[in-house]
Amino acid sequence: MRSEILLPIGELARRTGVNPVTLRAWERRYGLLKPQRTPKGHRLYPVEQIERVEAILAWLQRGASVSQVGELLDKPLSTPPTGDWQTRQFQMLEAIANLSQRALDHQLNQAMALYPAVTLCEQLLLPLLDLLELRWRNYFNARLEQVFFHTWLRSKLGARVYHDNQLLQGPPVLLAEDSDRGFDPGLWLCAWLFTSNGFAVEILEQAVAGAQLQSAAAALKPRAVLLNLGPRIDTRALQRTLQNLQLPTLAGGALLALHQTQLGSLDLPHLHTFDTPQAALRLLQGL
Repeated sequence: MRSEILLPIGELARRTGVNPVTLRAWERRYGLLKPQRTPKGHRLYPVEQIERVEAILAWLQRGASVSQVGELLDKPLSTPPTGDWQTRQFQMLEAIANLSQRALDHQLNQAMALYPAVTLCEQLLLPLLDLLELRWRNYFNARLEQVFFHTWLRSKLGARVYHDNQLLQGPPVLLAEDSDRGFDPGLWLCAWLFTSNGFAVEILEQAVAGAQLQSAAAALKPRAVLLNLGPRIDTRALQRTLQNLQLPTLAGGALLALHQTQLGSLDLPHLHTFDTPQAALRLLQGL
């Protein structure tokens, strides 16, 4: 019978995409999951808990905070949630203003233990980046804050990606920059979402010529290529590169709107466009 099927925490994590650390935190801190225990204390989950995790994820994607989910699970999804994301954003903004790496680590570590990467990207990090972009337009200390935050964020996401990559097998996704513009959070957010959802990655953080990208693809044999586009693209060169790659290619990023018409004119069946890291992940999962 279905109710007799019990899943270890690793299998529940594999089926739902929520890592075991987060599943345990949902159980211990909020009572959202109720596993059975083996004589040695290992968690076993009835298969029905898959649907419960999916319901939790649905509320988180709508902006609910994990502390609210328990009371929302029995309510229709039309109920508007009021999450604590704005508070978290401003706490991180304050830590950046104070150049406090320790405070930033605390805020993000706490959130990473409670939320899947996709939810954190959509509800916390991308809105935070929008707030910072507005702040840095006229703020006298903008450059200092930008260097501090980008250094910290690259280190933080890079460590996560490296750790996840060690546990993953199979062909990687090759992520590449299309322009020399320094650090771009979007590239690393894509990498983090990919590895946290089971896709190994290789990253070319600085732009390389089309022939070099083809050489990298020949050596790495990736399952797909992601091109993070800058403010300007050479349409003809890009078409030659993608035609020679003959691989599923995700092209775009935060500046996709600038290039949508040009990309549409390329008429390449293996080319897919994305504007956010979440959209890139959905495309990759659908390939």
